Amino acid sequence: MREEASALAHGAATIVNAIATKKGAAFGVDLHTKAQVKLTDEPQVIETEIMSDTAESPILSQKTVTAVLKRFNLEKEFGAKVKTWSNIPIARGLKSSSVAANAVVLATLSTLGKSLEDLEIVKLGVLSALEAKVTITGAFDDACASYFGGLVVTDNLNCKLVKQEALNDDEYIILFQIPPKKMYTVNTDTSKLSTIKPQIEKAYNMAIDGLYWEALTLNGQSYSTALGLNTKIATAALSAGARAAGLCGKGPTTTAVVSKDYVEQVRAVWQGFEGEVIQASLNHEKAKVFA
Repeated sequence: MREEASALAHGAATIVNAIATKKGAAFGVDLHTKAQVKLTDEPQVIETEIMSDTAESPILSQKTVTAVLKRFNLEKEFGAKVKTWSNIPIARGLKSSSVAANAVVLATLSTLGKSLEDLEIVKLGVLSALEAKVTITGAFDDACASYFGGLVVTDNLNCKLVKQEALNDDEYIILFQIPPKKMYTVNTDTSKLSTIKPQIEKAYNMAIDGLYWEALTLNGQSYSTALGLNTKIATAALSAGARAAGLCGKGPTTTAVVSKDYVEQVRAVWQGFEGEVIQASLNHEKAKVFA
């Protein structure tokens, strides 16, 4: 057992959003969240500081630490102090909750001197996100892409990892166009999504068949239309040479998968939209404890 430990999990981006069909696909990117967990002798008291956005609710970290303690019947022995740092904008569809949950689970396990199988670690984070009400499906696809890196295709309803694949790190750059307004997943009007189930099923089957970027574009267009979000951002990226572009998560961020030759063209057309552009690379590193 250690008094304190830190862990890091990387970010992820949507290929197929699982809200409509409970099946999804996502891939890892090299954005990240670091979590530091320090055990205390105050049971059931979980103090959290979100250093990169202090206005955000601490409930996810609290639920996550509690889930790990309960897993080992230690919730009546320990509390914790948690700090997180991240370069992932919160509530923009960029998987910030899934990434934070993975990092907090790993750091908490390390303080306890405990270990679990990879998928059990992911599932603890998914359960915590559901209990914290920061997700609709549990975001098992996002959590797997964050934890394992690379590309994943999942059955979120049954927490089943259907497919994993490495992607060519050198072929593409990932750009995110991030509008200034936050959108919380729990506020998504899912009643609007019944009409797009056939398109999302098609996108999911595309991902199964290896047509990942075509799936990303179809998924993004479908969700944007259903949710009344701006489709022009993705269209502009595609017109400027992006290999794929579409809504990330439930939005409002748009992802573009771009070969290096077209990065500046896509960035230039996106300057015409309100918000900021973040650049990332594909990630294949697993989440890890590092101190």
